[in-house]
Amino acid sequence: MRPDTPAENVDHTTEAARLERTAGLYPEDAEALLLQAAAHLELADDRPAATALYDHLLSSPEGLEDPYLVRALKASNLWEYDHEAEARAIIEGVRAASPRDPAPWVIVAEALEAHDELEQAQETFTEGVRLLLTDAAEPPHSTHPLLFGRHRVRRMLGVDHDEWDTLADTLHASPHSSPISLDELHDPKRIWSLGSDNPAELEAEISRLRAELGAYRQELSRPFPVAVLHWPASELTELVGAYPSLASEYPSHEEHLAVIEAALRELAASGTPNLGIVSGTVPSYEAFAASEGASPDDAALLPQYATTLAARGRAVAWPPQRGVDCWCGAGRGYEGCHGV
Repeated sequence: MRPDTPAENVDHTTEAARLERTAGLYPEDAEALLLQAAAHLELADDRPAATALYDHLLSSPEGLEDPYLVRALKASNLWEYDHEAEARAIIEGVRAASPRDPAPWVIVAEALEAHDELEQAQETFTEGVRLLLTDAAEPPHSTHPLLFGRHRVRRMLGVDHDEWDTLADTLHASPHSSPISLDELHDPKRIWSLGSDNPAELEAEISRLRAELGAYRQELSRPFPVAVLHWPASELTELVGAYPSLASEYPSHEEHLAVIEAALRELAASGTPNLGIVSGTVPSYEAFAASEGASPDDAALLPQYATTLAARGRAVAWPPQRGVDCWCGAGRGYEGCHGV
């Protein structure tokens, strides 16, 4: 699908089929591509086919990068075509697993909210916030939807603000965000103004909707992460063995890992937002070099390769969420590994 294709002109079934074919050609990106395909099938109102894709991903023998995200999406989809009991069971399973990624929490909480389970939605949002944000110096951008969703549901329930609601207000009011306050955007009485005969009330609501749309557009236009290239130990050994001229770039794996962490910290200290790490493989790198008509032993290709992986959605956000294993793959928590 071309980036400039209007959404109403998209044949979602055809686009889903194209993405499935592409996933077969690029198995390293299959998870992300099949999730996009499932989203198109949902938009085409072919929800059983979307569920089949989610099931295919969950049964993958290679395992998934984010299985709880897939489970959450499957639950949300199932509930939309009258498989409520199964959806609820999956939602409870996701909550019990306590994933360290905010996306599954947001998806299952919004599924509950969409079906008027406001108390359960509030509890789910709160569980996610407590797990991921307690003791956090500053909430990562990926956790903002958790705080904003929790704020929205609590406004609908008519409960008083607490410290997390205040934090959501503060984040929403930060520079470059919407000029309309979060309390106003989440006011449950807003819907009444849509049926008003008062031009002033209608104009005020149009202003709110424009501000909300602007915030969504800003979120969607966020660039892909500024990513640093990481080679797992086995891949680095293979890379340097095949292309000895790259040994000057990577004297040792330990030094390679230290350079990555130092570079990311330096970028963060300079104010660079949206940082990430992409992990390379030798076959993928060789294919990239071939597509560029260059030799893999050209060190100038390395940052281009990292940028290409980031643009394809392969970047993992840095720093990791609290309690998540370190990006280096050592199997220890980041705080006790490169986060020291």
